[in-house]
Amino acid sequence: MAHRIAVIPGDGIGKEVIAEAVKILEAIGGVDLHHLPWGADHYLATGETIPPDGYDTLRSFDAILVGALGDPRVPDNRHARDILLGTRFELDLYVNYRPVRLLDDRLCPLKGRTRADVNFAVFRENTEGVYVGVGGRFKAGTPDEIAVQEEINTYKGVNRIVRHAFEHARLHGLRSVAMADKSNAMPDGHALWQRVFKEVRAAYPEIEATHFYIDALAMWLVQNPGQFQVIVTNNLFGDIITDIGGALQGGLGMAASGNIHPGRTSMFEPVHGSAPPLAGKDVANPVGAILSAAMMLDYLGKFNEAHRIERAVEAAVQAGETTRDVGGTLGTRAAGDAIRRRLQ
Repeated sequence: MAHRIAVIPGDGIGKEVIAEAVKILEAIGGVDLHHLPWGADHYLATGETIPPDGYDTLRSFDAILVGALGDPRVPDNRHARDILLGTRFELDLYVNYRPVRLLDDRLCPLKGRTRADVNFAVFRENTEGVYVGVGGRFKAGTPDEIAVQEEINTYKGVNRIVRHAFEHARLHGLRSVAMADKSNAMPDGHALWQRVFKEVRAAYPEIEATHFYIDALAMWLVQNPGQFQVIVTNNLFGDIITDIGGALQGGLGMAASGNIHPGRTSMFEPVHGSAPPLAGKDVANPVGAILSAAMMLDYLGKFNEAHRIERAVEAAVQAGETTRDVGGTLGTRAAGDAIRRRLQ
């Protein structure tokens, strides 16, 4: 039975790269794709960011593939907030999974680093932290303006993301998990991360568990990324360090991600922005979107199909059949074609 997939192409270059990912999924087969029109164009035409039953509609699918969201015609990007952040919160997609894997040595910006040095996973808590929208502004636009943004950490939220990171390490035979916080400067909020990390690590004695302050971890990602196998951290810090990870693997155009609640409908997306100035120019890198589709298939248990896509992407990248941002000469569509040919 084919898996039912909701496809939200997004805005800007999101539409172009998701189109290439869709072609790959159609070539692989075994999926039933349903295209939803939500995005800036839909919002500007209807005034609706997401239908009243939108989140229930998404829950009816096995998975969701979404492109980048953001459009200058919607200055506050409310449609992006409701579609992307809203789905994360409403579907309780508490795991943000970002694999960082260098596919070709020439793409790493660090001198002397190879594929062996850049191969780790970051697990970012995805439904708490400073992104929950608790706070506000007082006397906005005046010299007396006050802005408050609260960070929320719960035992349940911290425990389940830390435990997920350790389970990932055990499942894949990995030897180490690093947790990053800023408990030296934020002792009240991040003492909970310290407590939970100590509790959970005791259940995984075969795995080396190491704590870093987030600024030190960012430094070590640049100086010695090869020491990391699994990293777990909060929402804001994970957002920042995964962009470092994206740079290490050749740029954000190469990066895939999953927003996951294990066993439930989950959402997969490339992590780059919508880049409106580049839209329609056939220059966007489709690799992140295609690898996100592969991650989605892996999540759905279609392991062979996911590995076929990953191998095809790797072969195309190593052959230099890529877009210009990673040293190739191809446009978006041609780069997608180069990967699709290798599936055969």
